[in-house]
Amino acid sequence: QVQLVESGGGLVQTGGSLRLSCAASGRTFSSYSVGWFRQAPGKEREFVAAISWRGGHIYNVDSVKGRFTISRDNAKNTVYLQMNSLKPEDTAVYYCAAATAWDNLATDYKYNYWGQGTQVTVSS
Repeated sequence: QVQLVESGGGLVQTGGSLRLSCAASGRTFSSYSVGWFRQAPGKEREFVAAISWRGGHIYNVDSVKGRFTISRDNAKNTVYLQMNSLKPEDTAVYYCAAATAWDNLATDYKYNYWGQGTQVTVSS
């Protein structure tokens, strides 16, 4: 069982930065891949980025285009999403999720555990 808690969301102006954190319980966190998804009001949940337990990274290039960076600190059981050059269209609830899989991490059905989400609002 893995429990995930997101933090770091908030209100920021266009062009600003935020760093989201996903803190996980459990001693086997290093064996999980972790992904970030987001959901804006009235829209479907969208993949943002993921980092596998093997260390590989993938991004939704169309959405983040080099602005976001995912990283992990297994000693702290935490995955981070550094978000730079934020735009109003980045406004959403951001969720982290954990998966035992290491492939196809852009698909939400791969994930076994989900956090409650953190709100990110980017003002224009």
